[in-house]
Amino acid sequence: MLKSMTGYGRNEDIVSGRHIVFEVKSVNHKYFECSARITRGCLFLEERLKAYLQEKVSRGKFDVFLQVENVEGAGAIVEVNHALAGAYYEALREVKERYELPGQVDLALLSRYSDIFSVRKAPEDEEALWQAVRMVAEPAVSSLLQMRETEGKRLEQDIREKAGVILGLLEEIEKRSPETVRLYQERLQGRIQELLGDSRFDEQRVLTEVAVFADKVAIDEETVRMRSHFGQLEGLLAAQGPTGRKIDFLVQEMNREVNTIGSKSVNPEIAHLVVDIKSEIEKIREQVQNVE
Repeated sequence: MLKSMTGYGRNEDIVSGRHIVFEVKSVNHKYFECSARITRGCLFLEERLKAYLQEKVSRGKFDVFLQVENVEGAGAIVEVNHALAGAYYEALREVKERYELPGQVDLALLSRYSDIFSVRKAPEDEEALWQAVRMVAEPAVSSLLQMRETEGKRLEQDIREKAGVILGLLEEIEKRSPETVRLYQERLQGRIQELLGDSRFDEQRVLTEVAVFADKVAIDEETVRMRSHFGQLEGLLAAQGPTGRKIDFLVQEMNREVNTIGSKSVNPEIAHLVVDIKSEIEKIREQVQNVE
């Protein structure tokens, strides 16, 4: 089953006090390549994300976007400057006693001095963060893989249709190939008869010349190999796992065989059929560029 290299997936959720947004898209590429835009402070996740994607796919160019934000108050540590709080407390008591002021020096009063408190981010638990990110990433990656499979089915159907067209054209070439030799023999005999008039000519020599010509324009080997290539193509289309590179190589071999057929052909009809086959092979080649 073919898989395309084109896909997209996105998901966002709040996990363990973090708002996480994950987005991934892929296009065709000869190898596996991944570039990522990740929230500052989470860059250590880049290699783990790449490794995670490589477990799922063999090749393609991937663009990943990851945003991680702590929900308000989550992951924060509040620290008290006890020395400063004590200084404030003693100063307030001194003012209260010296000026005989009413009221108490209590928590409500001290809390008005915000510089007593400082807030800092708690140290990141890298493993816990990775598990949270992975939880959000999995549905997005699943969507991407599903899209690649759906597009792969369409590519497979299109390639099968074009392969059917090529085999039909190849059959027409095989039918016309013997006719080429017969017409050559008739033209050769006619030309010799025209030159010699009523004189007798060596018919055996003509037959020898025709045999040499037939050997030069014979395309049996090429058509047999072409059919063999299409048998291999059928197997690759049905195979599990990445087959794009193998199919690409096979298409190159098909093109080589049809070029040989074209170079041997002296029949205009066969030449036109060869052009049509090359056109269909090129269409397959273009589609294969997006097969994983």
